[in-house]
Formats: sequence, C-alpha cells, structure tokens
Amino acid sequence: MTRRPDDVLVLDVEDPRWWRFVAEHHAAGPFHHPAWTRLLAACYGYRGFALAIAGDSGALSAGVPAIQVRGPLGRRRLVSLPFTDHCPPLAVSDSSRDKLAAALNAARRDGRIPDLEVRAELAGGHASTDAVIHRLPLRADSSEVFGTFARSQVQRNVRRAGRDGVSVRRATAARDLTEVFYRLHLRTRRRLGVPVQPRRFFIRLWSDMIDADLGYVLLAELGGVPVAGAVFLTYNRTVVYKYGASDSSFWRVRPNHLLFWEAIRSACEAGYETFDFGRSDMGDTGLRSFKDGWGTREEPLVYATLADRPVGHAAGRLSAAARPVVRRSPLWVCRLLGEALYRYAA
Repeated sequence: MTRRPDDVLVLDVEDPRWWRFVAEHHAAGPFHHPAWTRLLAACYGYRGFALAIAGDSGALSAGVPAIQVRGPLGRRRLVSLPFTDHCPPLAVSDSSRDKLAAALNAARRDGRIPDLEVRAELAGGHASTDAVIHRLPLRADSSEVFGTFARSQVQRNVRRAGRDGVSVRRATAARDLTEVFYRLHLRTRRRLGVPVQPRRFFIRLWSDMIDADLGYVLLAELGGVPVAGAVFLTYNRTVVYKYGASDSSFWRVRPNHLLFWEAIRSACEAGYETFDFGRSDMGDTGLRSFKDGWGTREEPLVYATLADRPVGHAAGRLSAAARPVVRRSPLWVCRLLGEALYRYAA
C-alpha cells in the first residue's frame, strides 16, 4: 500500500528524523527534546514515541512527542505529554499543524484509542482551560529585566534576601538533586497535600536532563542550610521553571525571590530569550500573583483532547479527596503514595 503524505508516522524518540526536526525547529523547547520523553517513559514504565507526518519530499512537516499511558483499570490513553505543562505540536506551517491534527484523530480511531490529549490548542480537539502560564521576555542586560519587576513585591524582596544572608548556588552533583532538593520537595508536597514523585524520577532527571546540559538546579541556603530549591529545564531559546521546594519556616527571608532572580539573571547572560514560569492552576491566586510580580505575561493554558466525545478524567477529583489525608500524614505516606500511584496521575 502506498503511504499517503499525511499518514501518521510512529517514530522512536531516538529516530534521527525526529531529533533533526526538533533541533531545527525554532519553537522547540525542553519538553520537545527526546530526552524528556525518554525520561518519563522509563521512569513510569510507559512507551514513548513521536507522532509525525511528512510532506511530499519525505521530510517531517509536523509532529508531537507522545506517551501511551494506562489507568489502574487498564484504560489506554495517548498524552502529549504527561507531567508536562505545555507541549504544542511542532509544525513548519499552520496548514501542516492542521493536517497533523486530522491525521492524529484518524490514527486514534484506527487504533481504538479512546482519546489523545495534547497539552496545547489543537484543531478539532475538545478544549479545556483550567490553568495559566506566565512568560517573561529576556534581554541581554539583566538589569533592564530587573527594572520590570514590581518594586515592593519583588525588587525589595530580592534585595532583602541578600541582606539577610541568603546565598544561591548551582548544583554540581547528583545528590544536590536526589537528596538535598528531594528532602525539601518531599516536605513541600506534603504541605500541599499531594504525593511526591518517586525518588527514581529525580535520579533519572539528573542523568537524562541536568547532566546532559538540558537544565540546572539552584539551591538557596542560609548559613549553609538549604532552605529552598528549584529545577529549571533549558533548550533552544527557553528556560522553564519545572519544580520548586522550600522550607516554610524560612519564608521570612524570601529565599525564593533571590533564587528566581539568580535563575533569570543567568538566563539573560546565557542568551536565552524567554523565561517560562510554568503552569499555575486558575484558582491558585497566590501563585499567580507571585508570578505576575516578575513582569510576566499571563496567558490561558489550553489543552485539547481528540476524542469522539468530551472526556472527563477522575485524577483531579481523586487528588482533591486525598489532599487533607496527605497533609496530616507522616512523610513516608506522601512518599509511599507517590511510589505506588504517581504513574496513574498521567
């Protein structure tokens, strides 16, 4: 059978065609990089791949990374990508993006996959919006960027953290992420009432992303004691804030403000063009206000699901029900729930 130009190609994420397409696309970010798909698939026991279409010349014209996930009862779904804030399809033109959407929907039906969720807008998909994203345009002169921050909300707190003795250092060894940051992260997740990712995720995060120069970890310390930390992913023109943790008993010295400023300053010096503060739930007004103070642009975060009918997922309801239990439980409960159940949050 002759392949039609807009048939979906299922490519291994290590396929040179996908690597080349991502490397040459101006809009590709850290979540498009094959290393991120490989990390998620390996950590949670799923299959990762790229779904793409090719033009008449045979070169790829549009595509998305994807992972096939299964719920606890065996229900299959395709997600591009789970545990990922935003991952729009890459395409050489608007028409190629639309052709990709149609081809994905046809392939989904042929494969009897109930739904395919894309963490971005997509033609023909059922759209949902319950979160926002904040982006900060960067300049070569970091002092110009600093001048766009809210004076009382951000500039003053950055200076105060420095005066109070907070220092920020970049992680240099795996244990800075898998032990130092993880301890802060575990306590932060319990405070928020949500399970923590398995420790093996952070072990692979270091080897697959941080050690491969696709991100970095910053730790804020006071008197040599770690009081806050953050993980940033980097690729192409963008820095993405992915994970953050802090000791609430030290919030008075504003370690997070100095930590973010150091991340932004170093991003300016390295020539990045955009600093992405990541996803915020629509109802989390406190977090949205914090990100607003950094001179960011807030935009709706739209996800699209290709399905024969609108799909509702129970993960959000289950998470809300578990929140008070996790908050009142010992740390080992938060960790055990993550080890056993986190993969199903995909």
